[in-house]
Amino acid sequence: MTNQEILAQFGPREAMEYDVVVVGGGPGGLATAIRLKQLAAEKGTELSVVVLEKGSEPGAHILSGAVMDPKALTELIPNWKELGAPLNQAVTTDEVLFLSETGATKTPGFLVPECFHNEGNYVISLGNVVRWLAQQAENLGAEIFPGFAAAEVLYNDDGSVKGVATGNLGVGKDGQPSDHFQLGMELHGKYTIFAEGARGHLGRQLMAQFKLNDGKDPQAYALGVKELWEIAPDKHKPGLVVHTAGWPMDSKTYGGGFMYHLEDNKVTLGLVVGLDYTNPYLSPFEEMQRWKTHPRIKAYLEGGKRISYGARAITAGGLVSLPKTVFPGGALIGCEAGYLNAARIKGSHAAIKTGMLAAEAAYEAVTAGRQHDELSAYPEAFAKSWLHAELNQSRNFKQWFKKGVYLGSFMTGIEQWLLPKLGIRNPPWTLHRRAADHAMLKPAAECPQIVYPKPDNEITFDRLSSVFVSNTNHEEQQPAHLTLKDASVPVNINLATYAGPESRYCPAGVYEFVKNPDNSDRLQINAQNCVHCKTCDIKDPTQNIVWVTPEGGGGPNYSGM
Repeated sequence: MTNQEILAQFGPREAMEYDVVVVGGGPGGLATAIRLKQLAAEKGTELSVVVLEKGSEPGAHILSGAVMDPKALTELIPNWKELGAPLNQAVTTDEVLFLSETGATKTPGFLVPECFHNEGNYVISLGNVVRWLAQQAENLGAEIFPGFAAAEVLYNDDGSVKGVATGNLGVGKDGQPSDHFQLGMELHGKYTIFAEGARGHLGRQLMAQFKLNDGKDPQAYALGVKELWEIAPDKHKPGLVVHTAGWPMDSKTYGGGFMYHLEDNKVTLGLVVGLDYTNPYLSPFEEMQRWKTHPRIKAYLEGGKRISYGARAITAGGLVSLPKTVFPGGALIGCEAGYLNAARIKGSHAAIKTGMLAAEAAYEAVTAGRQHDELSAYPEAFAKSWLHAELNQSRNFKQWFKKGVYLGSFMTGIEQWLLPKLGIRNPPWTLHRRAADHAMLKPAAECPQIVYPKPDNEITFDRLSSVFVSNTNHEEQQPAHLTLKDASVPVNINLATYAGPESRYCPAGVYEFVKNPDNSDRLQINAQNCVHCKTCDIKDPTQNIVWVTPEGGGGPNYSGM
């Protein structure tokens, strides 16, 4: 049954009215809720705010490196230390390494660009920070609904955004309501703030509906594959932050590794691979496993234990790819819009700052009696903010690295090291890109095959055992949330022309080409493995795969990530 047929039979849906509806309980969405309730308390006004979070709890789906710049958090909650925010490990040392297959060259400290300096920052679990932010939001009176996935944008008769509807529960694989069926509910807001993260399901729809990307460069994405380890105490260096470039990536592929030493003998490490890579045989997951075998990385891990695993697409286009962020009835914030600073490998501070700016605009509008119009004060405030200045300085970062790691490194040094020393904060040139990531794959016949070593199950692992430690789970009887526009395309085009790249770019083993009894090929979709990274939605060369919202509460349940 279609959603319209379900509504005709079981509707109407229950509706709840709020001043502001926030979609997504990450750092940006929670900062929005906190700032709205702070302003209401300061001004002595009443303001109703609700946050929808598709994860089983706030933080369950949060994945980031992460080294956090506390600047925005300090603006939002100046006494965060006294309130027990889990920013426990200050950065003590920065290392930037260029790797060959067996060697490593350390960049002298005086040559490290400003964007790679982390003095005053903290090595954190962003999931734990988000859980703490959720507590602060609830303490201020915001409502948080975990396990409720916003599945549909609702519109008023004039075309403005009215709110969202959550997905139906208890729909079987055949699309028919089961005995446990429960109709979704509607949440209406005077304004709806979308904070779903990179490649948000509803954000994509809004960008198309309101043509928010017109005149902008295509968004650039990268896939971050991450693990959390507990290592031997004698190898642990609290606060050490390591970034690597070079091997195992070739000189034309954007990417780099990271290793951050947390407290309690924990290290978080991973590899970020630009999704504009050209060789369909490349597997970001396997490249990350290979990266761990480098002597400079492996030395830390030997004798340790992997605790958790996850993967997530991130935005990397920066200011030139930033869409229009407001539309009648709502706004995009954080990585939903693409505010992450790829040069700094940081986005949580940007998410918090943009959440605050959107909240201030929404509060002003609601208390003035407005609703469902454009919050123009939000982008105007962003244009005057320190975040805009930061992103403007870094606007060419991804474009330079697309031209190769050596030129990218050189020009990043020029723009982020030399020019500031000359008193020039912003480069006097702007680079643009015209092709989306999915359009960059070359036919398999034009590319060398890549043969990856088998995992040793001590340092390197396979995808299925990795998904296991991500605590991923979906209700197996629901319809697959990974949908195909045309079921013939994976075999007839993707497999025939590109050697089936979905079987390699997915870091969770969701896509698998198998043989039918007659020896023909078919694509098997193991949707229960999905860690919600959104890579398939981005990298599929035919844009035939569409990620839609599964039942709320499904997906990974990250711990300490």
